Amino acid sequence: MNKPVKIAFSPDALKTYVALLEKARTSKQERALRRVIDAKIELIKANPRYGNPVAKYLIPKVYWLKYRIPNLYRIHLPFYWRMLYSLTQSNEVEILGFILEIIDHKEYDKRFGYR
Repeated sequence: MNKPVKIAFSPDALKTYVALLEKARTSKQERALRRVIDAKIELIKANPRYGNPVAKYLIPKVYWLKYRIPNLYRIHLPFYWRMLYSLTQSNEVEILGFILEIIDHKEYDKRFGYR
């Protein structure tokens, strides 16, 4: 039996998503990015382990401290953006896909300590 998947946004991810919605009115790039994010969210609902898993020792400390996440998945988006999410059991009958951040490549490199 497949458990239903509920998607929730962190405040940071929600802020970025809302900003993309506003910019999408006038920018083709933001409009394309928003459409892909919406499609990826549907893919997570269909298959919670859709993204690339990040090894536990590579998960940035800020995520451990801020969200106490047990795992981290990464999805590549257009224009070198990334969507990061974690899976948790919110109760016995559903999985919570918690989107932590939607960030550009520069911020992603900074967050993971890449140069």
